[in-house]
Amino acid sequence: MITPIYAALLAFLYVFLSARVIKLRMKYQVGIGDGEQTLLTRAIRVQANFGEYIPLALLLVWMYESMNGAPVLVHIFGAALCLGRLLHAYGLSQKKETLIFRQSGMIMTFAVLIVCAISILLKYVG
Repeated sequence: MITPIYAALLAFLYVFLSARVIKLRMKYQVGIGDGEQTLLTRAIRVQANFGEYIPLALLLVWMYESMNGAPVLVHIFGAALCLGRLLHAYGLSQKKETLIFRQSGMIMTFAVLIVCAISILLKYVG
């Protein structure tokens, strides 16, 4: 199995993103919400966006792999998820948003979702 490697790497990234939210909450003394602090708002959204997309993406990668999908594609999907989430986090976390990083990260994430879903359907019907 290859997918667990990428799940583990993404788990470390999620813990890092969560710790950053906690650190900013402590810095700005905000327990709930964002206290109208731009950096905290961005950190919260980076963490939440990760939590919204990664579970389904990893599930799709695992399904593809479990259907005897090509190992090289599983690595490409996993690497794209890791790189995409890093780019998205970097782009959205800056005081002045770096849109190209954020967009690139989302494109990579959507590409994995779409290509995995299509690959699964093709394997299923083919």
